[in-house]
Amino acid sequence: MGAGKTTIGKLLAKYLGREFVDCDWYIASQTGADIPWIFEKEGESGFRDRETRALMDLTVMPNIVMATGGGAVGRAENRAMLKNGLVIYLDASVETQMARTKKDKNRPLLQADNPRAVLEALYLQRNPLYREVADIIVPTGRAYPKQMIGEILAVLEDYAERHAHDALKPIAY
Repeated sequence: MGAGKTTIGKLLAKYLGREFVDCDWYIASQTGADIPWIFEKEGESGFRDRETRALMDLTVMPNIVMATGGGAVGRAENRAMLKNGLVIYLDASVETQMARTKKDKNRPLLQADNPRAVLEALYLQRNPLYREVADIIVPTGRAYPKQMIGEILAVLEDYAERHAHDALKPIAY
């Protein structure tokens, strides 16, 4: 959450000539409701069910760059689907996440008395899961988006050389 998945994903898709898909936006377009409303009416579990169904659709699409929701890795079946593509984990510190999300009211999990504690708990829970599925790990929060894209493209080029025999896979964040 607040790692820059959408910003970086859009830029990377542009540079790679691929379509960008944000999983949360996809869910909202399929349901006709925004994420906070889904959380309010169906709870986190209902949202996660919708997220899993969306990933079933999105992870089989070729030549896309996809930004997942921060909690998408929470379910083993989602992690298995994400492994259908090349996964880049944008690793943001809690400090970076706090700075980027402090005024954002569209993050239902952060509408709490102590958002920092929520982010710390989520990081402890999710970080190992992201590392489990990640092909590439990129720290965020220290560079501007265009600088990060340059770094990611260099890492992707190196990765492509090492995995030249692999089929072209979707890219997920």
